Amino acid sequence: MAKIAVFDSGLGSLSIIKAIQKISKSEIIYFADQENYPYGVKSQVQLSKIIKKSIKLLEEKFSPDFIIVASNTPSLMLNVITKKIFDVKPPLQEAKKKSKTKQIGILATKSAISSKGLTQYIKENNFPKKIKIFKISGSDLVDLVESGKFLSNKKYCQKIIKKILEQTILKNNIDTITLSSTHLLLLKPLLKKQYPKINFIDPSEIIAKKIFLKIKNNQSKKNSLKIFTSGNIKIFQRKLNKIGIKNNVNLFPF
Repeated sequence: MAKIAVFDSGLGSLSIIKAIQKISKSEIIYFADQENYPYGVKSQVQLSKIIKKSIKLLEEKFSPDFIIVASNTPSLMLNVITKKIFDVKPPLQEAKKKSKTKQIGILATKSAISSKGLTQYIKENNFPKKIKIFKISGSDLVDLVESGKFLSNKKYCQKIIKKILEQTILKNNIDTITLSSTHLLLLKPLLKKQYPKINFIDPSEIIAKKIFLKIKNNQSKKNSLKIFTSGNIKIFQRKLNKIGIKNNVNLFPF
């Protein structure tokens, strides 16, 4: 039966896992690499070491059929894709279809926004000149998710969302924004509440469909989820409990 390992620096993987479990059945190993949180301020050299080590450990301990690097930052800064490894990148073609003003924002971490990888990725999409792409740093929004404030202090979150997005959206007539950190997908309800007319594009369904095509003939009888962290088990367990996830958290590597 299909075994999938999904990892990032914390809660971001949950958005991808939820989308996968919605359309297919598999055994999922979820690794929250909290020891290295946040990925969004790491250099390319630092990230390369972290990601390679994580992939190697997941391979050795679990022998998964597929591994998802569920973070846009290393996906844009490193070349990790193989037949077995999936990454997550801004869904720009989907944003192109949705946008009427042809003014598109990419909301991502500080490291991703300033990376050569994102610049190259935008070029590879080969958009016509009438389409404008605006890079917006959302590292402070990622912190709202990882800290749990997106659940405990929504008024404060709305204030930070407005501070980061308001001027850029209004000044440039942006009508579509890609949520290019998997953490940000957990913030989507608050983003939509603040900006109901903006299209916030979620890449999780795209990844889930790719996985489904790979495992559709090798699915499990039911979904299962095993959770691991490289950080403090009790703290991460409390974070998950607030979201409604009661699964036990284990230390990794063990």
